[in-house]
Amino acid sequence: MLKHDLFHLCLQNLLRKRSRTFLTVLGVVIGGCSIVIMVSLGIGMKEAQDKLLAQLGDLTIITVTAPQGGRGKLKLDDKLVQRLKALEGVEAVTPRQSLEADSVRLKAGAGGRYVADWVPIAGLDAAGMEAMGYKLERGEGIARAGEAVVGQYIAYNFRDTLRPEGADTVDRWAAGWDDKGQPLPPPDPYFDPLKVPLVLELEQGGKKTTLTLKAVGMAKEDYSKGVETGEGLLLDLREVRELAEKLGAVKKGASPYGSILVKVRDLDRVSGLERQIRAMGCATESMESIRGPMEKEARQKQMMLGGLGAISLVVAAIGITNTMIMSISERTREIGIMKALGCFVRDIRALFLAEAGVIGLLGGLVSCAVSLATGLVVNLVALGGLSPDNLRLAALGGEGPARVCVTPPWLLLFAVAFSVLIGLGSGYYPAAKAVRIPALEAIKSE
Repeated sequence: MLKHDLFHLCLQNLLRKRSRTFLTVLGVVIGGCSIVIMVSLGIGMKEAQDKLLAQLGDLTIITVTAPQGGRGKLKLDDKLVQRLKALEGVEAVTPRQSLEADSVRLKAGAGGRYVADWVPIAGLDAAGMEAMGYKLERGEGIARAGEAVVGQYIAYNFRDTLRPEGADTVDRWAAGWDDKGQPLPPPDPYFDPLKVPLVLELEQGGKKTTLTLKAVGMAKEDYSKGVETGEGLLLDLREVRELAEKLGAVKKGASPYGSILVKVRDLDRVSGLERQIRAMGCATESMESIRGPMEKEARQKQMMLGGLGAISLVVAAIGITNTMIMSISERTREIGIMKALGCFVRDIRALFLAEAGVIGLLGGLVSCAVSLATGLVVNLVALGGLSPDNLRLAALGGEGPARVCVTPPWLLLFAVAFSVLIGLGSGYYPAAKAVRIPALEAIKSE
């Protein structure tokens, strides 16, 4: 039998019993939609988790510290920095030194009008900031002594000494949030820290020192690299060491550096590199301790939701089997005539398998279309209604709120292929039963 004839006969048989074919395809559609929508919800939950973690900072940064608060045998020095750089999968390494003192005060404006009574300070290798993934909102990085990169929101830590207490600061969160739960742009601070000189006053154990700084850049807030990116100062590492020595804040026998930041090339390598660094005798800290359990939970939810959807498709498979068995019972005489005319057994089997496969294919295609439309509507409702921006975000994703349903192309292809496979699997037994019917007995059948 030619393939064209086989396909024509297949469609003819399916259209002969339109109502039954429609109901069988509908069962596959319901099963396919259950799988696609359930898995899309699981992927949407994972996307929301990834966006939440991304707000916390760079997920590829490992912070290395010495055990026992730096009093152990292992020292965070240049030798250790070189060992860390030699590890496979490491993109960049930079030492980091916090500057701690009894009193840290930052002043700005004429006569020191604006004062910040608390300022976290960290020293970094200025040449390695770009390689470590430090991002700047404005300006440029540190190039020489006396320069600083300020945190993105440091200006909101200043109080105006000419205003009464309680009304002397600008509330960064005063603008509130929009209807999508995103923070609105904060109000303008008293001054732009990139346009005025900053005077740093430090005191430790009775020793005082003052340093005038020029802010050359503003860092983008990233707490994985330190609170300084949001509300503090980033200085050159050598300058921080000199300040610490002047104040006598460097303890004898302590590690040269307070910590070492390691940037990993690939997110999947973070956990493995953490184990290697711990084996060297260091303590580590990264977002992996949060991301790992969350990702595992997301996978479990996806499997659970996909399993619930698969149950519906199994029920649809039973419906296909029932439809094909009924079709054989009604077409027993037709099968006998086909055998008597010399039709090969493989053609009869192929005919019934083709009918079952077409039912699965139609159900899979329709279920994909319905699932895409349903996911789009759900996303639009979650985003607050129909608008050009919401429509783009609901369909393609991007910056902004996470989508509830995320349907990648591979999921649609899987749904169609799985539906066809279910159809063929359900039609195998009826097809095998059809070819076993003796031709003479089939022809005598009424």
